[in-house]
Amino acid sequence: MATDKASESPFKLKLRRIIFGTDTPAGRYFDLGLMLCIVISVTLVFLDTVARVHEKYGDIIVMLEWGFTVIFTIEYLLRLYCSAKPLSYAKSFYGVVDLLSVLPTYLALLFPGANFTMVIRILRLFRIFRVLKLLRYLSEGNLLLRAMLQSGRKVFIFFFSVSLIVVVLSAVMYVVEGPENGFTSIPKSIYWTIVTITTVGYGDITPGTPLGQAIAAFTMLLGYSIIAIPTGILTAEISQEIGRTRDLRRCSNCLKVGHENNALYCDHCGSELESEL
Repeated sequence: MATDKASESPFKLKLRRIIFGTDTPAGRYFDLGLMLCIVISVTLVFLDTVARVHEKYGDIIVMLEWGFTVIFTIEYLLRLYCSAKPLSYAKSFYGVVDLLSVLPTYLALLFPGANFTMVIRILRLFRIFRVLKLLRYLSEGNLLLRAMLQSGRKVFIFFFSVSLIVVVLSAVMYVVEGPENGFTSIPKSIYWTIVTITTVGYGDITPGTPLGQAIAAFTMLLGYSIIAIPTGILTAEISQEIGRTRDLRRCSNCLKVGHENNALYCDHCGSELESEL
């Protein structure tokens, strides 16, 4: 392994440090420039979908898009060139994203009618995660994921119970209102019940009878009553998960237990915490 690294040219090693690292001014400038290109490129994708903008500036946007595509293509090839394991990089998540970010523009040349593939360029936003090195915050993401998994059974039971309520109310509304008021079938009634119980209320189907309106009022109040339950379940699990992941070291000064894992000082009295053995 050391021999392979020693056999690489200084230019290749320097290029790898700039492209894949941020510990040098050149690497930081490279990441900032790349992030700016990504943001501008994705903004152009959004603007190009506006009819007036496309009609007036469509040609300019196409030229700019080709410019960014060339930049990203060169960057992708340079990453393959200076990567220690080019094949592993090409098969990695970010390697696939890098490839997909340039392919749509070239595919548009081969298949003129495949303009929908241009939307794939929005995947370039995922590259910002690498530039900003957001993976360092995975511990917080893992905490949230563990809390969601722990609350999975409770949330499932909750949604199953809500589904039963939706089916019952839908059947009742189908019987009470009937096709003349828009409730042409039980599936259509299920759609109305879900829209009502989630307090969205599109208004495309409305009850016309006094009894149906009373049931609708009850459904709306029921929606307000239950909509916060999943949030409460997840919040409770997050609190418990935070408690489980806290450092159990005891402060020798104030005897407080339950500090952050990486804490050097007590957050209550400011005394220095003993290091774990």
